[in-house]
Amino acid sequence: MATLDLQVPAHRQQEDALAVLRGQFGEQGVRFDRYDIAYAVLWQRLHPHLGLTRSELPFVEHSEILREVLDSASGVPVFGTAVGLLKVLDKGNATRKRRRHLRDDETLRQLDVLPGAELVDAVTFLFAEDLRACSADVPYVVLVDAYDALGRTAVDDVWLRDLAAQLDRGLTVVVSREPLGWEAYDADWRQVIRQMPIEGLAMEARLELLADSGVTDAAQRQVIAQASVGLPFYLHLATDSQARGNVVSQDEIAQRFLQHVNEEERRYLQLLSVTRTFDYDLFQGLAAAFQLPGGRLAWEGLIAYSFVYPAGDGCFQLHQLMADMLRVRLSPEMAQDAHLVLHTLWSQRTDDAAGIREAVFHGLHAGTVRDGELLAHADRITAYGGAQGITGLISDIRAHLDDGGDPALEETAACLAAEAAVLLGDSTRINALTPETVWRLDSEAGARLAVSAAHGRRISGQTAHALRIYTDVLAVHSGAARRPAGLWAADLHMAQGRFRQAFELAGQVVEGCPPDDHVFLGDLARLVHLASRFSYDFTTADRHLEEAARHYRQAGTIVGEALICTNRAELLAWTNPSEAIAAAGAAVEANSDLGATHEVGKAYSALGQALLALGEIAEASTALDSACAALEKARYRSGRARAELLRACLHVRNEEPDLAAASARWAVGELLAVEVYPTLITTANKLLEVVERPDENVGEAARQAWAAIEPIDSHSALEARMTYHLRGLLG
Repeated sequence: MATLDLQVPAHRQQEDALAVLRGQFGEQGVRFDRYDIAYAVLWQRLHPHLGLTRSELPFVEHSEILREVLDSASGVPVFGTAVGLLKVLDKGNATRKRRRHLRDDETLRQLDVLPGAELVDAVTFLFAEDLRACSADVPYVVLVDAYDALGRTAVDDVWLRDLAAQLDRGLTVVVSREPLGWEAYDADWRQVIRQMPIEGLAMEARLELLADSGVTDAAQRQVIAQASVGLPFYLHLATDSQARGNVVSQDEIAQRFLQHVNEEERRYLQLLSVTRTFDYDLFQGLAAAFQLPGGRLAWEGLIAYSFVYPAGDGCFQLHQLMADMLRVRLSPEMAQDAHLVLHTLWSQRTDDAAGIREAVFHGLHAGTVRDGELLAHADRITAYGGAQGITGLISDIRAHLDDGGDPALEETAACLAAEAAVLLGDSTRINALTPETVWRLDSEAGARLAVSAAHGRRISGQTAHALRIYTDVLAVHSGAARRPAGLWAADLHMAQGRFRQAFELAGQVVEGCPPDDHVFLGDLARLVHLASRFSYDFTTADRHLEEAARHYRQAGTIVGEALICTNRAELLAWTNPSEAIAAAGAAVEANSDLGATHEVGKAYSALGQALLALGEIAEASTALDSACAALEKARYRSGRARAELLRACLHVRNEEPDLAAASARWAVGELLAVEVYPTLITTANKLLEVVERPDENVGEAARQAWAAIEPIDSHSALEARMTYHLRGLLG
């Protein structure tokens, strides 16, 4: 067993956390030969001005492999590369045969060429591999305490998710105040995560603890154990106070505790009991609002109590049971006033998802946040934190509604839940959350819920149905939701080849758009980019992609920036395949962090296309396999069809005409089913002509598709561009 305590700042960094776990497992006899070498390479990368020494590396005494390196190369100040480390190991005759598997290990030999983030991921992989090899017969446990200290944005815990996914031979226990919510990134987490509420100590354990603490009377032990709710803090408090009289209830335990707290501190604690987290600045603001001293001395006295514990980044929390006990001593009016003050204080620090969420939490309880304002806050949280950020807000709204909150927020909660599923491209979940109904288009939340429903239909291939919903919202709704409805209606016109209509509708939608709505303006520029790209006008596509990127940067949206990563890789796959490889890798990483599986699949498609254009056929095949797997998982039919069309091109390069024809026919069947991309249907027909495998059905579909296209310029110009670029792809 090994433990990570995320309240310790160093344990929150990926490479440091791995070193802590390695040290603990190493003390129990687990060998980490490959990980130790990889860690040494990483350490040297991070500290190029230092040499590897016993005093610097954290677990040398438990690593036979590193001791051999240091003993074999004493006096050498810097080791530089993984290959150099392996050569040092190879010098010793006694261990040469035993170390041959390390010398020939391809992962180790590739460490030197990996960029920083990929090197850290490789270190994680090798840690898990070494642990897996040593635990084939003996299972292990990794305990991760204080998960909440990591933060609440999508990138804060990505390394922990990655590690937990690879620890498949043991049990990973994550202690958290709230559900992990990892299914927001990948639905497969639902199959492996088991939530176990942490209750109080079992009655038998309570009685044993009390007996060991000197409570000799069996009846009194029973009373105290019952009153404590199983919390050790209360058990010890009751034990200390039982000599002064019989304790008969939890309330009496609390009362005895409060007798030892002065009136001023009691007021502080009662006010802070409505918070989920607080720091010194919030304490000062709350004290000032209620005319209490808010100096450093009072603060240090409060956080000295054992039930006030660190929550990371200078914040603290009250133990939940203590908070509950103190909160019931506040009148409803006083509690509402405290929430109102805290709402104001948190509203002054809404530069991240966590701050906005806390402002909304207190605003809900103060009764000052309404549905329109809530949607605006949700949009900012989404921009900062992606799907997981918004999932936390939805949880807060649901809890508020369950406690008797404003029922008018039900529609808002449903809207946000659907929009969180849209961020992940999870069409099954979107459609389940938006069953067929008469959409209430007179409200912003109702219109946004309808737009999300249309997204679900669009992603799952129900293109005509999606277009009808978008068009209805655009025609009926007068609020802000009509803009994304119009945008996506234009997108579907573009996807169905009506390029001129798409541009005209986009121009209408942008009228009246606030100039500071950079997310929408970025979406609009990205739409024009896509329309230009599917028209094979890559110069125009590049210009509008840069415009979209500029708007997303101004909005500070990580979701938008991840979308740009994908689109840039897709464009470069046509215009500069060599640069597209790194761009596709960046897109895979950015969208994996957000859990956007459909975008990951598109990024792998771009990587496959770039490798294909460069003639790296085997690597292209692997990339396209990854693309197809991700797109099938996301149930993104049109994206999967595009990947299959690229696979058809790969078969042409491999001189496999029958396989190329089969892939092209299958892709056309999918594109016809979802009613999109007539230019690709035409391209597939041209490919069948190239391999001399004409198909009557595909030919007829291509003729109809070509007739339906409304090109930006002319059919002849579009055909010339398509033919030119297809030839380049086929080599």
